[in-house]
Amino acid sequence: MSQSYDYDLFVIGGGSGGVRCSRVAAQLGATVGLVEERYLGGTCVNVGCVPKKLLVYGSQIRADLEDAAGFGWSVGEPSFAWKTLIANKDKQIARLNRVYEGLLDGAGVTRYSGRGVLLDRHTIAIGERRVTAETILLATGGWPKVPQIPGRELALTSNEVFALDELPRRVVIVGGGYIAVEFASILNGCGVETTLLYRGSLFLRGFDDDVRTHLAEQMKKRGVDLRFESNPAALERRGAGIAVQLEDRSQIETDAVLFATGRAPLTEGLGLEAAGVETDGRGAIVVDEEFRTNVPNIYAVGDVIGRVQLTPVALAEGMYLARRLFGGGAQRPSYDVIPTAVFSQPSIGTVGLTEQQARERYGEIVIYRSSFTPLKNNLSGRDEKMLMKLVVDRASDRVVGCHMVGPDAGEIVQGLAIAMTCGATKAQFDQTIGIHPTAAEEFVTMRTPVPSG
Repeated sequence: MSQSYDYDLFVIGGGSGGVRCSRVAAQLGATVGLVEERYLGGTCVNVGCVPKKLLVYGSQIRADLEDAAGFGWSVGEPSFAWKTLIANKDKQIARLNRVYEGLLDGAGVTRYSGRGVLLDRHTIAIGERRVTAETILLATGGWPKVPQIPGRELALTSNEVFALDELPRRVVIVGGGYIAVEFASILNGCGVETTLLYRGSLFLRGFDDDVRTHLAEQMKKRGVDLRFESNPAALERRGAGIAVQLEDRSQIETDAVLFATGRAPLTEGLGLEAAGVETDGRGAIVVDEEFRTNVPNIYAVGDVIGRVQLTPVALAEGMYLARRLFGGGAQRPSYDVIPTAVFSQPSIGTVGLTEQQARERYGEIVIYRSSFTPLKNNLSGRDEKMLMKLVVDRASDRVVGCHMVGPDAGEIVQGLAIAMTCGATKAQFDQTIGIHPTAAEEFVTMRTPVPSG
């Protein structure tokens, strides 16, 4: 332990990046303290990945019941209790909170409950208490942001949806990112009349264009009302409901409005000015390749630095930093091949470059694409197709992009991410024997490229 400070490392923020860094640092022999003002596990465990996935599972049951008849099952008239789903979700989250407490305590990390504020580059205030640290890590994550329009106080964000007492009959969701798309699928699957508004011509900007188009077609088939190039101008209370005034002067009557229009780094009131820590125009903490801020002993990882806002990325950043500071070296996280999933219905799995990105980087590329009806749907009668796509650098034959829309897309693409990380070529994909009959085998049986351009 440093002779001059209370801790070798003090972490502000008990989310994925902060918890991982503090645990690993403590296991490597550092004296570590951590403060969290809300809930251990951060966004992912409490109002993000984990509860969202549980709601996805719950909302998919209706489609499974509809599909059952084609396989000879008669299940009668189904009913759904939102309160039961939320109560069971809450129990699981409470269990995970206790797991995080145990992990930190077991590693020897001293936990504080409250708001941590920087007083200077080595001092943190937690209420009336003061602690000092040789090194400080900022890992406070992000928070939903709501546009500054009249009536914005009537809207929900993703945080509040997880705690709704009752499901609305109708909902308008505003946004075109993965959070908006996922909640549109969840609420639609739970029987809510769902409208998704997005100001652009097609949602999920940054994803492969074939993926975006295919998902939009399949979501419409499931009953989601997709309205692109539409943006709210104001919200107004109308009896028990809400009137959404659009910029084109039309309006939509609804029972609830959910804004999923992005997240901002959670830096306000953190004391960055007192410590001299710089932020960019979005409020994200500026760090170098070693996650060091402009103040040499203060670091930041995760959503608060505004790079790749994914839980596994924050975990990798936190582990790297702990090992570099206290373990004598570590391999810096790579952002080149990051697999991700969108738990829409149907879901998306993707890793590597989009077709457009690959053309810009490599010039000459080869595209393999397949759209087909899954075997299950031949009996269920569901009118829904899967999409699979490979993007290949012509010069090296290396697979540089892999994209899928369909059931279990994230589970399938995770394995392909390993192959791409190892630099697998299309020839090696072709040499791989598929598992039959599965949808996944399509990735190793696509032989004919689509016409160039």
